[in-house]
Amino acid sequence: MTLNQLRAFLESQRLGSFTAAADELAIAQASVSELVRRLEDELGTQLFVRGSRRLSLTVAGQELLPYAQQVVQALEGGTQAVRALGSLGGGTATFGMPRNADYYLLSSLVQTFHKRYPKVRVRLVGQNSAETAAAIQAGEIEAGILILPIDDEDLTVRPLLRDEVFYVSADASRAAAPVTVEQFAAADLVLYDAHYGWKDPTRRQLAERAQLAGLRLEPVIEIEHVEAALRLVAAGVGDTIASGAVVDSDAFPAGLHIARFAEPLFDVIALARHRVRPLSNATREFARLAEDTIRELATISPTDASGVPVIVTARHP
Repeated sequence: MTLNQLRAFLESQRLGSFTAAADELAIAQASVSELVRRLEDELGTQLFVRGSRRLSLTVAGQELLPYAQQVVQALEGGTQAVRALGSLGGGTATFGMPRNADYYLLSSLVQTFHKRYPKVRVRLVGQNSAETAAAIQAGEIEAGILILPIDDEDLTVRPLLRDEVFYVSADASRAAAPVTVEQFAAADLVLYDAHYGWKDPTRRQLAERAQLAGLRLEPVIEIEHVEAALRLVAAGVGDTIASGAVVDSDAFPAGLHIARFAEPLFDVIALARHRVRPLSNATREFARLAEDTIRELATISPTDASGVPVIVTARHP
């Protein structure tokens, strides 16, 4: 259970809808719904009766309400006391974000940050993880959320979450069993991140596996965005890959099938900064909020042997 989940619960109860709560919290409506859903999943019970006009609390929601109010009020009181000692009244936060940030509830992060710190300027750069790492090393940005593996020379990298990557096909027979690297190399592949190609962390992992097997991966189509690749797969052009967050999203077309890789493949989402250069106060706070947002996804997720939470997709094959 997290404070962001409790805030979403309280504002939804007070205002009677997820849309109104989203406006109040300056985040997307889908983010509010997801926060409440994850809270309900963790508690194992429904907190709202979702009527056609207005949300109403269930018995369980009524029981939770006073405790949630106490927790959030106590936090806000403490936060206000600390900020009174030294609030962020200026500066610039420079931060890198993955291009698929929307799938990890990161799209509304800048709105939340700006609402809390309206005098702080934000420079938010969306790019492939390989370029984010290079930009941090060069001092062009201070920190960023990225996908591993990357070249981490001069960087401090903290893994936050693992998201399994799946094989995606419109042909159910090709997703009926775990996919080997040999089967993957033999398929008609439609791969995204064309600009970065095999520097992209996910594609880099697959290329290394193929190399160890004496194979070469040669996609029939390379395209920039995962959404476009999925549409081509749905049209029967070929097969692709997608992370669990994408598979569970509204962007994933109906009728597609997924399979795990025979050797499971994961995107590792991490926070990176320069090993030596200190962060500005503004970027340090932005990084803290970004890490909190990522950890929202990990609240009810199992952990792997290294203690890093793993997203479990609802469409797990």
